[in-house]
Amino acid sequence: MTTRDDGVKPAATAYDVVVVGAGTAGIPCAVNAADAGARVLLVEKDSRTGGTLHVSGGHLAAAGTRRQHEHGIEDSPQAHRADITRISHGTARSDLVDVLVDEAAVTVDWLEDHGFAFAPETPRIVYGHEPYTKARTYYGTDEGQSVLEVLRPELERACAESDLTLWTSAPVTELITDADGRVTGIGVYRDGRETTVQAGAVVLATGGYGADPDLFLELEGAPLVSAAARTATGDGLHLGRSVGARLQGQGSSLPTFGGLPDPRTPGRANWADRQRLTSERPPWEIYVDRDGRRWVAEDEESIDVKERALAEVVDRTFWTVFDDAALSAASGTMRQLVVGKEPDDVRAMMNTRPGVHRADTLADLADLAGIDAAGLVETVAAYNRAVEAGHDPAYGRTFLPAPIARPPYYAIRNHAITLVTFQGLDVDASFAVRDESGVVIEGLYAVGEVIGAGATCGNSFCSGMLVTPALTFGRLLGAELGASVRR
Repeated sequence: MTTRDDGVKPAATAYDVVVVGAGTAGIPCAVNAADAGARVLLVEKDSRTGGTLHVSGGHLAAAGTRRQHEHGIEDSPQAHRADITRISHGTARSDLVDVLVDEAAVTVDWLEDHGFAFAPETPRIVYGHEPYTKARTYYGTDEGQSVLEVLRPELERACAESDLTLWTSAPVTELITDADGRVTGIGVYRDGRETTVQAGAVVLATGGYGADPDLFLELEGAPLVSAAARTATGDGLHLGRSVGARLQGQGSSLPTFGGLPDPRTPGRANWADRQRLTSERPPWEIYVDRDGRRWVAEDEESIDVKERALAEVVDRTFWTVFDDAALSAASGTMRQLVVGKEPDDVRAMMNTRPGVHRADTLADLADLAGIDAAGLVETVAAYNRAVEAGHDPAYGRTFLPAPIARPPYYAIRNHAITLVTFQGLDVDASFAVRDESGVVIEGLYAVGEVIGAGATCGNSFCSGMLVTPALTFGRLLGAELGASVRR
């Protein structure tokens, strides 16, 4: 039967399972719970479903998939687990990683069975962060949208065939508890009024806090520049903390090298305009902080090393500084300084977009950009001496193609940007939320980015270890909650 709420018939006020957030984790959780026999309500504050899949690259990681076998790649969950331990330096939650690596291939094969449009080059090793030792990263031809193109029909099917109701444009305002502290329902704002919904179990699948500057500053102690989904406002963390939930992942956050400042929205970055990583192209530029000082070897191949260095820069803000000779050399897809932009395209942006500057002297450039002028002039002079000597005594950079000496000079402001957030609600291996004492809060569960990227990535970026856990944990939790209704 169909129980998709069309806004005409009276809304039910009691469900076996309420899932908050119709995104990467919430949709499979709700669908699997309903298919297993539960009466399910899926609540989404946005007018559309999909959550971060609308902005995500949609990278997945799994070992032992059919697709790997077809490509002649020998891999195993044990090897996947070892790579995660190596990349994260053992900082990821081993109990959750164990669940994930054993189930990830089922998730990827399920996507394939449902028509997932794999990018033809996958599986492959991705080098944007520390790489795996095996080609086990997958993504679709349309990034996160490719995942959503599989989930959306499944959601529609479950609404038609199982006892699943979907509410959109319905933000959840509170968790309701009984005298013993058990979560028994939610308060939700819908159709202009507050509605109370009773639930046997509530699942928070609301994403992270990459669009909440105040919460980000509180938890990470740094200003937020975001390329995350605008709906990622920490709702699940606020709801969980309101009933005493503990957070996990403290101290695991890492910054990401990001895009150019958004020309219209302060605090946002345009990921599509990102500068090409120097692990992808030989760098002619230098990186300087507010004092005009370099802080890393720009040709360092390990993005992990550079991200950790960036975390120590004041305000996590730096400038890419280069001259016209360097810009002229940045031609051709893999040599472009800014992805998709040839030298004249970059020149056309100068002094017209925020954070993108050009001047005839280094001192004038520093004044425009907000960099200490004396520091920048001294740093460039020292770098030019290193180029002449063929040796960089400051940071050991080895690629020293030319001095920064041919005006005009350019500076592009960069900030550590947030695509995902690392802290989240603390859960046990069954995804039950725990309080400050480590005791399970009865009736409350969490999956997806709301448990924090640190849970499955630790203090690192592990390829595919955000979308895959969200899909996998959502599927497992939904099936378990649905089965418990029948027991």
